[in-house]
Amino acid sequence: MTDLAKTLFFFGFILIGAGLLLTFFGKTGLGRFPGDIYIRKGSFVFYFPLMTCLLASAALTLIFSFFGKR
Repeated sequence: MTDLAKTLFFFGFILIGAGLLLTFFGKTGLGRFPGDIYIRKGSFVFYFPLMTCLLASAALTLIFSFFGKR
């Protein structure tokens, strides 16, 4: 198997795991931080998880920088 295929499998499993975690733990308030944009007008709903994205980015940066050093 090529390196690209291994990388795609790895990220695929990560995405599946994240989807399962969000499905089972979605009611805990994950993704509803102050700073997330939520607009509701009638039947229109717009949600942009700005703070959630920033926190996830910071966490992944720390994890990858920790495991990236050898």
